[in-house]
Amino acid sequence: MIRVATDVGGTFTDLIAYDDASGAVVFSKSLTTVDDQSIGVLDAIAMAEQSGLGVDDIGFFVHGGTTVINAITERKGVKTALVTTAGFRDVLEIGRGNRPDLYNLRTRTPAPFVPRHLRFEVRERMSASGQVLHPLDEEDVVRCARQCREQNVAAVAIIFLHSYANPAHEQQCAELLRKELRGISVCASHEISRQWREYERSNTVALNAYVQPIIRNYFDNLDGALQRKRLNCPYYAMQSNGGIASFEQVVTAPLTLVESGPSGGVAGAARIGSEIGETDVLYLDVGGTTAKCSLIKAGQPKVDAEYRLEKTRSSPGYTIQVPVVDIVEVGAGGGSIAWLDPSGRLRVGPQSAGSSPGPACYGRGGVDPTVTDAKLALGILDPLTFAEGRMPLDADRARTAITRVSLPMNLSVEQAALAIVKVAEESMTNALKLITIQRGHDPRDLVLIVSGGAGPLLAASLGRELNVKRTVIPTHPGIFSAWGMLAARPRADIRRTVLKTVSEQEMNSISQWFAELEREASEYFAGTSAERLKLHRHAEMRYRGQEHSVSVALSGGSAEELLSDFHAAHQKAFSFALMEATVEITMLHLQTEVLSEVIALPNIQGNGQDTFDNALKGQRFVFFARENGWVACNVYDRNRLPIGSLIPGPALVEEPTTTTFVPSDQTFTRDETGQLIIWGDRSTTGSEAGAA
Repeated sequence: MIRVATDVGGTFTDLIAYDDASGAVVFSKSLTTVDDQSIGVLDAIAMAEQSGLGVDDIGFFVHGGTTVINAITERKGVKTALVTTAGFRDVLEIGRGNRPDLYNLRTRTPAPFVPRHLRFEVRERMSASGQVLHPLDEEDVVRCARQCREQNVAAVAIIFLHSYANPAHEQQCAELLRKELRGISVCASHEISRQWREYERSNTVALNAYVQPIIRNYFDNLDGALQRKRLNCPYYAMQSNGGIASFEQVVTAPLTLVESGPSGGVAGAARIGSEIGETDVLYLDVGGTTAKCSLIKAGQPKVDAEYRLEKTRSSPGYTIQVPVVDIVEVGAGGGSIAWLDPSGRLRVGPQSAGSSPGPACYGRGGVDPTVTDAKLALGILDPLTFAEGRMPLDADRARTAITRVSLPMNLSVEQAALAIVKVAEESMTNALKLITIQRGHDPRDLVLIVSGGAGPLLAASLGRELNVKRTVIPTHPGIFSAWGMLAARPRADIRRTVLKTVSEQEMNSISQWFAELEREASEYFAGTSAERLKLHRHAEMRYRGQEHSVSVALSGGSAEELLSDFHAAHQKAFSFALMEATVEITMLHLQTEVLSEVIALPNIQGNGQDTFDNALKGQRFVFFARENGWVACNVYDRNRLPIGSLIPGPALVEEPTTTTFVPSDQTFTRDETGQLIIWGDRSTTGSEAGAA
């Protein structure tokens, strides 16, 4: 069977095809078609066919991309109405009083996606325990339906107070609206989230309804296009929680695709870590505009129950209750622009040259210096072999662009290029420390896996700065998010708000709640045997009187064991524990994963051609800081490196999608599965060299 994954990005659509029998890999890139992204997917498939992909042999297809996040950020969703409990029309407008930056008094609450004239009230009321206080007034619902028709809305969101405890009124309202509004998308909050907090639930259902018709139309188009292409196999979509789901399932809750692309890379990093015997992994993906990092512990990525869209220093953004892999992102990548602030301080990003005009060295009209220009000026990139020679780079244009910052700083072009790279690395290092040290995790216990077109250029220096165990450049790093989608399994995250005091008497009721969640998971994965379902049980817990909770894994033990685990988790998260305080459970979380086959990492078969002589392509001079001059570095072809041999730096390792730089104080090898593993001297840290 051939497994195929496609990842739609802002500029390119990546495809990777893996043959289970032979281990052969085919990959391709096509330009993303903004108006209809399914066209770009078909273009990538057609290009892969020219490289030998047999469409008739495809037995598995998974797709991820930016469709949902683009529709939201570009405000290209549909006209949406909101039906809510009488008296709660303005919850979306009021929001929360929290400021994203405590000392920034210019914070502004963003405008809701549903304007006030499209927010309608109906009479009904549930108590916090799920008891009916006032039955749903069906005449109010019919009136709302009439107003929605008059306003030509394309989607309706329903959010009633305390429906997480009892969704009966929402179910009744949704049934009435679907009868009255034929052809209009109707979405009830309990279908997406059964968690408390009315503002967050309101945002979640409003945004889900806002994009649902767009995503339904998109997946219908993609489904039809794939069938016309004779891809007669199951179709899956990459979710933000690191798992996959069928097209039909994600259309119901399209917000689960909000970070679809990056989560593929996280799933891939977990797979690579497992293969090399490392379950605690720090993952970094460096693209053209941003760098994203995630933490994987015990083989599982950390998944947050809430996600904040468009959060900035001056705006709290939009909080939505969907499970998303915990990702820290900074505006630093290969295309990030270097500039001087009014005080003369060098900055890199968040502005990016993008793909058009791109870095100055692309020769497409860009004049601002970028990280890619700096790497070229330092000799790390080869202007003739970049992108397999299909896109030669202009070193003179790169050097000219760098003079924009080098002259005011009274530095040579090479010294300014070093400074640009160092500033970019500092931004990434800070992000990596935020997700590790500031959350109680020691980088020295972790393996750093780095992907993306620009990531391997910086990986060794970042690994040395953090003093990680080792740094790994996975196979196909330039299309690693697509590769990672083939390592993901079907997954569902089911959460319920349950307010319980932790005691031996309550442990039985907690078990009953989990039994109900397990029945729901079995219905979600209908047709899958119980033996193939892997269950992870967690509880959100807090000390009584606290506002927020910490997550604790439930092993099925006693209340005493659960309390001990909670105190330890709270100590790690907040540096204190109140051993005598009353502890409450606020949320139960069941993570369910189907134990299905994923992409394998077959051992590389030696053919006698993988020798140093064949792998050595020549030498290239790289500018080093310590020597303040140019040093000859060996240049290797990654795919011809001998397996298991330890090679000293400085060195450059080239492959079709990127170049890896290894400084002089580090060594590297290519293991039997093709991973490039870099070791450094863990007794020293700090930068020393040209790419540092």
